[in-house]
Amino acid sequence: MKLPQLALAELRRLTATPMSRLALLALAIVPLLYGGIYLWANQDPYSNLDQVPAALVVEDTGHGSGDDRQNVGQDVAENVIEDGSFDWHLVNAEEAAAGVDNGDYDFSLTLPKTFTEDLLSASGDNPRAATIVLTTNDANSYLASTIGGQAVNRIQAQVREQVGEEAAVRMLTSIQQIREGMVEAADGAQQLTDGLSTAESGAADLADGTAQLADGAAELRDGAATLTDGAQQVADGNARIAAAGTEVASVTGDLANSVDGTRADIVQRLEASGLTDAQIAEVMQPLDALGQDIRDGNGRVQEANGQLQQLAGGAQQVADGAAQLRDGAGQLTTGAEEATDGADTLHSGIADLHTGAAQLQNGLDDGVARIPAASDEQIREQAGTISAPVQTDTESVTTAGTYGAGLAPFFVALAAWIGIYALMLIIKPFSKRAITALRSPLRVGAAAWITPSFFGVLQMTALFGVIAVWLGFNIEMPGATLGLMMLSSVTFAAIIVALNVWLGSVGQFLGLVLMVLQLVVAGGTFPWQTLPGPLAALHHLVPMSYTVDGLRQVMYGGNMAAAQTDALVLLGFLVAAFALIVAGSARMMHHRTMRDLQPSLIG
Repeated sequence: MKLPQLALAELRRLTATPMSRLALLALAIVPLLYGGIYLWANQDPYSNLDQVPAALVVEDTGHGSGDDRQNVGQDVAENVIEDGSFDWHLVNAEEAAAGVDNGDYDFSLTLPKTFTEDLLSASGDNPRAATIVLTTNDANSYLASTIGGQAVNRIQAQVREQVGEEAAVRMLTSIQQIREGMVEAADGAQQLTDGLSTAESGAADLADGTAQLADGAAELRDGAATLTDGAQQVADGNARIAAAGTEVASVTGDLANSVDGTRADIVQRLEASGLTDAQIAEVMQPLDALGQDIRDGNGRVQEANGQLQQLAGGAQQVADGAAQLRDGAGQLTTGAEEATDGADTLHSGIADLHTGAAQLQNGLDDGVARIPAASDEQIREQAGTISAPVQTDTESVTTAGTYGAGLAPFFVALAAWIGIYALMLIIKPFSKRAITALRSPLRVGAAAWITPSFFGVLQMTALFGVIAVWLGFNIEMPGATLGLMMLSSVTFAAIIVALNVWLGSVGQFLGLVLMVLQLVVAGGTFPWQTLPGPLAALHHLVPMSYTVDGLRQVMYGGNMAAAQTDALVLLGFLVAAFALIVAGSARMMHHRTMRDLQPSLIG
């Protein structure tokens, strides 16, 4: 009997009765039920999050009043409801708590009373973070916490951008006000510099003038000293002249005062001599003229004496004034010298001040130049950039497209294993007819492997149709994908047949254990690097890891060289497993053990 005839004989056995045909059909479509339905259910769950009921509680009392009133919590609520990312229900705290507890809502978000106040506290003396309260109930859904966390992150990002933009607007507006003040200060500094330049020139002139004044005052002091000495000499001479004049005036006064007495005495003597009145008058006529001259001369002497006294007094006053002038000139000289020193200090100080003002002006000009002028519109644009400085520009080397397509390689690989495992519940890898008719371990082993492989190829073809046509997953390399699915199925068939050949029903059970192990270590959901050390080491030792990785490459349009490597590794598993099948066939053909004759524990 030839190999195809043995395969057809096994196929006829599997389809001999309606019940066997039903059993074969049921087991053959296990991969479709497992892979197709699961991937259908998880095709794109994130696009249906708007069907997830969630409670939103806004207790925020806001801040301010009138036109200045702010209520960030209310704004957030309006935005998230409008966004429609979840099926939001705006309720009070009691309704939210009851809904999360009884499963009406998967989670709830609460914006507390002080939400706005806390957000605005950043600009005050007591800054504090605002709080968003997330309430979940894992009894409703374990992923509710994760999904709710995504909602919180989205709201946090929105609030951060909104608050950050307002803060940036205030900051940039303040900077513009500072710039305007610096412009005014720079203009003032320019005016101050110009004024100080003029003042510096004036101070220099003042210093020169006070120096000249000091020199003149010194000359005046020296001249006043000379004048004082001269004036005092004149005053002394005048005093002596005045004293002589006083003596002369005294003599002439006495002489003038004695004229009348002398005349009376002469008249008396003349009368005693017997002269007549006429004779006496004739004699007294020249004497009277002389007396009058004496009195007139005395008057002139007295007048001249008064003038001499005035001249002496005036000369003394001049001398005293000259002495005061000398003292004043000395004080003026000292003051002028001090003024000169002060003027020099003033000139030096104004020069330093002028230099400082120039530096201040230059610094202010530089500061103004470093702060660009911005309009209100530009400030808003700048604030928007500051509040959201980084945007994500995703560049994907490959992309699965949807959540379901991302899981497809793992569940296709798992479905391939389950499909072969289920078929082996009714397919007998060896028969006495095959051992008797073929008489070749290689042909016997091929006969044991070819039937499950045939059904496995059919299963993978049907599953490929499900994911490519029914679910509509985008497959970049359809031919390579189908080929790798078929290679994986026939490889898994070889491995499970080898386990059955060597261990019988125990090997069938080990096939289940190996499936569970590969489900964990194949890296189909989380990266295999996240596994504990011993399990991560097993990742490279099981065939399903290479099926998952290879399918990712060919489905998403990844690295074809990596896919080829995965296919070669699977082929290596296939060759090694087939070698074990042939070795087991040879063992059974040449001798049997007591274990082979014992009934199976499983069936």
